[in-house]
Amino acid sequence: MFVRLRRVVMAQWDVARSPASVRLLTRLGTEHGLPLQVCLENTGIQESVLRDPSATVSARQELTVIANLLRVLGNPPGLGLEAGVRYHLTTYGIWGFAMISSPSWRSAIEVGLRYLDLTFAFASIRARARGDEFQLVLDTPDIPPDVQRFVVERDSAAIQTIQRELFASPIHIRDVSYVFPPPASGAQRYAEIFGVEPAFGAAESAVGIPSEILDLPLPQSDELTSALAREQCRRLLASRHARTGLAGRVRDYLLTRTATPPDVEQVAAALHMSERTLRRRLAQEGVSFRRLLDEIREQLAEELLVTGRLPVAEVAHRLGYVEVSSFSQAFRRWKGVGPREFRSRQPVPRP
Repeated sequence: MFVRLRRVVMAQWDVARSPASVRLLTRLGTEHGLPLQVCLENTGIQESVLRDPSATVSARQELTVIANLLRVLGNPPGLGLEAGVRYHLTTYGIWGFAMISSPSWRSAIEVGLRYLDLTFAFASIRARARGDEFQLVLDTPDIPPDVQRFVVERDSAAIQTIQRELFASPIHIRDVSYVFPPPASGAQRYAEIFGVEPAFGAAESAVGIPSEILDLPLPQSDELTSALAREQCRRLLASRHARTGLAGRVRDYLLTRTATPPDVEQVAAALHMSERTLRRRLAQEGVSFRRLLDEIREQLAEELLVTGRLPVAEVAHRLGYVEVSSFSQAFRRWKGVGPREFRSRQPVPRP
């Protein structure tokens, strides 16, 4: 039965995200002749952030990049599709591992929707059964109108890319529908990606597949990897949802400066308040500056060690530790074991 899948999932605007999607989008822009600075205009994102696996950006910053591409390129037909086919499972980090290690497409959808905030989706997604077809319905109720078509095209093409990579072979799409009108040109690109001609001007934007493939086994499924990856998704999502208010603003500021973390005085100045006021207001929210910095370092250390597979010394450097021994001591305090032992306990996803 589909009961567990019949729910709507909306990406949370205040959740920090990896810069991987912005990196893909700026690469798309530069391939169309745009300078990187134009792609990043009005985002506040520095070029160095795109090369830093420990950095994060906000959803609004990513939407600004999309708006820049559409504005300067003149909103060409199918640009969202061109972006969406670039979103591979490896783009998503631990979320991708949780998907690919799932036993079936049905279970992969369940975990994918549960931890959707770890992806780059902007659309709300409703999964449902309709006759002998299974559908993922995409909607954009809170997305600015000028980027809605791009977002739906991108996310629907990404669904097809993910599905193909999960099965390691082409998978039949039964039908695709979009609420927007057909493009003036380039309609054949939709058929090339999905294998079917979409219906335009429909009541809903949706991707439909035959229900019989839902319980087919995935070739790279692994029970232990799946369980561990889901747990890592749960903890990562909890940490990203944990802070709001001033604590969230401080956390966002620290997340983009992990290699050379600012002290409390510098953060206070950046937020236009005194150090005393910053400490007092954080205390009112039940947290300290040191605790926020530790939370960020713990979260990123786990991602870099397990997902990024970086050497311990490199992780220590990226998190602002001068000595590897200091990082190891801190990591042991967080996890109860040293970083090398912690990583040795994590499964390595099969190629």
